[in-house]
Amino acid sequence: MQKKDLTVAILSVSAGAGHVRAAEALRRSAEEYFPGVFAIHLDLMDMVSKPFKKLYADSYIKIVDRIPALWGFLYEKTDKLEKEDSLLKNLRMALQRLNTSKLASTLEELNPDHVICTHFLPAELISRMRRKGTSKILCWVQVTDFDVHSLWIHPEMAGYFAACPEVAWRMKDRGIPEKNIHVTGIPIMPAFRDKYSRAQCAAELGVNPKKTTILLMSGGLGVGNIQLIAERLLALPYDFQVIALAGKNQALLEDMQKLASAHPGRLFPAGFTSTIERYMAISDIAVTKPGGLTSSECLAMGLPMIVISPIPGQEERNADYLLEQGAALKAHDAAGLEFRLMELLSNPARLEKMRKCASTCARPSAADAVLNIVLNEQNGNA
Repeated sequence: MQKKDLTVAILSVSAGAGHVRAAEALRRSAEEYFPGVFAIHLDLMDMVSKPFKKLYADSYIKIVDRIPALWGFLYEKTDKLEKEDSLLKNLRMALQRLNTSKLASTLEELNPDHVICTHFLPAELISRMRRKGTSKILCWVQVTDFDVHSLWIHPEMAGYFAACPEVAWRMKDRGIPEKNIHVTGIPIMPAFRDKYSRAQCAAELGVNPKKTTILLMSGGLGVGNIQLIAERLLALPYDFQVIALAGKNQALLEDMQKLASAHPGRLFPAGFTSTIERYMAISDIAVTKPGGLTSSECLAMGLPMIVISPIPGQEERNADYLLEQGAALKAHDAAGLEFRLMELLSNPARLEKMRKCASTCARPSAADAVLNIVLNEQNGNA
């Protein structure tokens, strides 16, 4: 391996896809644009026991998919706790210590100059290590939504990165020193900085570049009933085509392929893709859950959104931001989605205005902004 001047460890948690994608965007940006920097992306869930991983990561996905109201309750309840119950906190910390001890040894062996956390769990663990005096690692925190939950707030952090000015304001309100807060946006892949030919992307993906295109996204994990949504959209009296992304859900992809056979030239299913920017480049409207990463990617591509059934909690806050910026509409169910889609299709001027609003608040180079701050502030809080 080539000798590098600085090592940056980027820590994520694979509970949902967004934290991992943000971390990978930072790693890729360092690799492509910061010579002399060795960046390594580590998923904390690769360092824990299988039962803990199943409890921590899998339970999150199941709750938000099957009982989103429960997640919303937990999000709001834990966010508003002035002080966590001491017994509950001790039990939680004991469980984490038993299952995350490998993190300390991994960091000691790697000895990075900086750590950037795209999830609150590794930030909390490193904060504790610093307070106990067992580590002096400079740790930075990248919040991956257009909101900041109290679980992200920890002492001994070198700095915090906010998606937008309101998140920075909320960080300050929660006690983070203003000098440690930076508005950078949410890191997304370097590919979202490029301009793409609609005709070329359409040819590569086998769709009609002249037709209005609706991009229907289920998220990287393939959750949500996009098959029902696709069926209803295809029944609308408009001549558009639908690209439906099933993520890693193979069963969903197969069902969508069967549906596509009944709608030749109108429905184009696809599985997980690492080139989502090309699908966005040929699309006129995205129908999606408002995850922090997906929203940031759509903004970077100037792609208006109809956000549907946001998960109570962080996705609702993300949706609020997108609506306030004029880059999205929100639908609570399939009927609401149909109505809003027909409104936009019959009002090209409004759709164009949304496209401009999306581009205005885009931050496609957020990863570079984060790395520049980290690498230029060597003293931090050590």
